[in-house]
Amino acid sequence: MRVIVRYHEIALKGRHRPFFAQKLADNLRKATSDLPGIGVRPMAGRIALTASDGVPWADLRPRIESVFGVANFSRVREVPHDVEAAKQAAIAAARERPVTSFRITTRRSWKLFPWDSIQLDREIGDAVRKATGLPVDLDEPDLTLFVEVLKDRILVSSERLRGPGGVPVGVSGRVLALLSGGIDSPVAAARLMRRGCTVHLVSFHAFPLQDRTMLDKAKALARELTRRQFRTRLFLVPFGPVQQTIVASCPAPLRVVLYRRFMLRIAEQIAARCSAKALVTGESLGQVASQTLDNILTIGEAIRLPVLRPLIGMDKDEITAEAQRLGTFEISTLPDQDCCQLFVPRGPATASALDEVHRAEGALDIPSLVSEALASCEIEHLAFPAVLSHAL
Repeated sequence: MRVIVRYHEIALKGRHRPFFAQKLADNLRKATSDLPGIGVRPMAGRIALTASDGVPWADLRPRIESVFGVANFSRVREVPHDVEAAKQAAIAAARERPVTSFRITTRRSWKLFPWDSIQLDREIGDAVRKATGLPVDLDEPDLTLFVEVLKDRILVSSERLRGPGGVPVGVSGRVLALLSGGIDSPVAAARLMRRGCTVHLVSFHAFPLQDRTMLDKAKALARELTRRQFRTRLFLVPFGPVQQTIVASCPAPLRVVLYRRFMLRIAEQIAARCSAKALVTGESLGQVASQTLDNILTIGEAIRLPVLRPLIGMDKDEITAEAQRLGTFEISTLPDQDCCQLFVPRGPATASALDEVHRAEGALDIPSLVSEALASCEIEHLAFPAVLSHAL
């Protein structure tokens, strides 16, 4: 089996394009490293992937679909620079499944080929029509046969499957994403992966004050996200003691804001351990009380590290649709006991002021609370496919 992987944004990178293309090839190798007989080779403007006959397309396809940087991909038939061979490949492709009409779409990347695109469309299309009896439909065909003329070969395919786009994971540095059990935060983490970041994860839980459902969800979401970047570190922080101290010492309306400020402080320390250059949250402006503009500013003031909020202008329907495409939605909607729901007041502040927050925190030993949470932090190393785990 031969597959051609195409990229779009990478092609716009100018003199840096070889670096991005090589990283994409490396990530395709990682994504398929447990499948037998896989070969990955960069070509001009695309990447060729070969698989042994024993690899089912149903196994290979989702691996390629999960690799950021892939614009689209196709199973192809390769033939030499011979129009008759291209005709036979197109006829064979047209006979793969029942269809009612077809068209030929030719792209002549190598301009020295003696036939232009229109001539090839007509010549190959006529051969397919005569061999199969199928009518040509240029507007709404049931099947489009793609013909690509490269410098040393002709490629024929009957499909062009969409990839996730973006740029390859690993070209934009490291970030640390705060992972809750909800719908938003996994989408935010994946958005940074799509921009080339390696994303490590930190999740806060209140076990044993609550049950283990939040821990289980965080691990399940982290495993799903790891399918997109192959290696992940998941930091699990017990947050119950911090919350208990805040409840005992601070005004109730400020609890949620104070929880969030402590989460950022703890995450900032973890980011330093894993060389992350920014934090990532799933905040969407105005979605809940802690995500008003006033509270976002107050919460962010607790640390110096940049906080990236890729969902800030999205609504819940948009985020949910992206979570469904990502494959995290069903996990996120499982019932859990999120630590953010613990000790939440009836009327949380929606417009907290820095001076009142600072006064409330004056009753707390901030360094000790952060240090104690970090001392109890557990780390899980995740890998996909499993054969990569030995390198962690």
